Amino acid sequence: MSDHPRQRQPGKFTKADIIDALYEKTGMNRTEIRTTIDIIIDEMKEALVRRQIIELRGFGVFEVKTRKARARARNPKTGESITINSHGVVSFRSGHELKQAVWKITDEE
Repeated sequence: MSDHPRQRQPGKFTKADIIDALYEKTGMNRTEIRTTIDIIIDEMKEALVRRQIIELRGFGVFEVKTRKARARARNPKTGESITINSHGVVSFRSGHELKQAVWKITDEE
């Protein structure tokens, strides 16, 4: 990977953007940063699959919640009535510091 910063897309902040930001702030090797981030993401996925709660103080909490099965759903393409089995979904609750940081954001910005 080159050491030239990528141009960021407005309204999006991707894993590549995180790698660039860490590179700019620390000067660490981009390959090592990417590997570290991939390991962190894999560990978080595995923890969620084990139904563990991930708490990142000041940022938020990730956890798996179970949605109940339902028989009254429709396939949007065909309109056909389908049954959806119970399944897990990832839930995120923002932490106090994150809530305060974004509180004053409005549609006008």
